[in-house]
Amino acid sequence: MTDFQLKAKAATQAMRDVFGATPLQRNDHLSDRFEADIWLKREDLSPVRSYKLRGAFNAMRKVIPEKSVFVCASAGNHAQGVAFMCSHFGVRGVIFMPVTTPQQKIQKTRIFGGAHIEVRLVGDYFDKTLSAAQEFCIQEGAHFLSPFDDEDVIEGQASVAVEIEDQLARVPAHIILPVGGGGLSAGVVSYFGKTCNYTFVEPDGAPSLASALAKGEPVDVSPINSFVDGAAVAKIGARNFERLRGIDPSDVITLSEDRICVTITEMLNVEGVVLEPAGALSIEALSEVADEIRGKTVVCVASGGNFDFERLPEVKERAQRYSGVKKYFILRMPQRPGALKEFLGILGPEDDICRFEYLKKSARNFGSVLIGIETRKPDSFGPFLAQLDAAGFAYTDITNDETLAQFVI
Repeated sequence: MTDFQLKAKAATQAMRDVFGATPLQRNDHLSDRFEADIWLKREDLSPVRSYKLRGAFNAMRKVIPEKSVFVCASAGNHAQGVAFMCSHFGVRGVIFMPVTTPQQKIQKTRIFGGAHIEVRLVGDYFDKTLSAAQEFCIQEGAHFLSPFDDEDVIEGQASVAVEIEDQLARVPAHIILPVGGGGLSAGVVSYFGKTCNYTFVEPDGAPSLASALAKGEPVDVSPINSFVDGAAVAKIGARNFERLRGIDPSDVITLSEDRICVTITEMLNVEGVVLEPAGALSIEALSEVADEIRGKTVVCVASGGNFDFERLPEVKERAQRYSGVKKYFILRMPQRPGALKEFLGILGPEDDICRFEYLKKSARNFGSVLIGIETRKPDSFGPFLAQLDAAGFAYTDITNDETLAQFVI
């Protein structure tokens, strides 16, 4: 057994005085679908609904009582993990969060930390928040808690692997891991080594690991898409990358943000499981490795479930557009009696108008219509568009035009 494995096991044992192991659950729905033995490591069921408190706990226990004031910069799961541990250890925590952080996350952080923490809202963007946190540490002599680029944090996150091995009573054949800053993946890979196969999953809008492997060193991939906020990191941690440097670039995949939304809605509707976007990454990646995992034991790490339900309409919208059951068009409507009725007659029995805005300008023979249509099957749009063409209606499909979508969808 390596020194790292011994330390990871010791960290895991120490955690049992604070919180229990998160469940490792076999998922029959996914197992049947992919013809494999698929298990979900439910980090969304930790006390703070993510794995982040593991690293926070391990990093803090190593320096207490020498340090009694802890600082972090985070807009989400790391902040909540640190707050929870500050309350547990009875130490002071100062948590810097961007001004733009949703109130739900701020409130949860305060609930977890109680009287032991102070939340400071600084900066519109994370780099300003981080700079303010680090400056405070210098002035006050406080201990900065990195969300991922720290050996003690990596060691703490490796407790996920320790629990998987204990709960499964063996090492799985394949593990699928979401990647942001690299703390979780570095910990799991350092613990299991080459005893299993891996798939690392990143959002399209923040491919920090893939870019680092291509460059041979951590590289800033800004600007990033922050939708998958739990994995939206512009630059993988230096310590994390050193532990991941030897992985095969072909084992790293990226997924579109819209595609991830399909899994979020499916897991909610079919399984009753609430996942944040980063927590759904590993599950959505199954379809990318379906041939490779068939007949094997696979563990998907569901990294978190801190989902703000105010985002549900956006998630549903993205999922429908990606799966092809919802489209938006700019339709050129002739200015003649019966034109609208003719158009409505083209709609099929399963087609539903979900958006209709009509703009008629004077002295024009045509008017513009923004129209959104939902249907049950993507194939329904083929006959619909063919009838539009046959009837002479001019239209433009703007479903995947991100610039227009920001303004009109």
